[in-house]
Amino acid sequence: MTETVTSPLDVISGILHRILEEYGEDDVEITRDSTFHEGLGLESIDLVALASQLVEHYGERVNLAEFLAEQELSELVELTVGQVADYVESRL
Repeated sequence: MTETVTSPLDVISGILHRILEEYGEDDVEITRDSTFHEGLGLESIDLVALASQLVEHYGERVNLAEFLAEQELSELVELTVGQVADYVESRL
């Protein structure tokens, strides 16, 4: 039996698709360059949900809340899915 390794980008995209489905958005393309606020239309509460689900998936070593707290407001507005995927990868 082979174990399938899923990339952080795939995990994050899956979580984001589930979050977006709650808003009735089920056909959104999510790429590394997608921004959370402008591109995907997500709010800060959605980032909290993402952070919680990343901890559930990877454990406490992936602390997205801590990563976000280190960012300037202008950086948060422009935050991309790829930046979060790179952060997760760096914590594994």
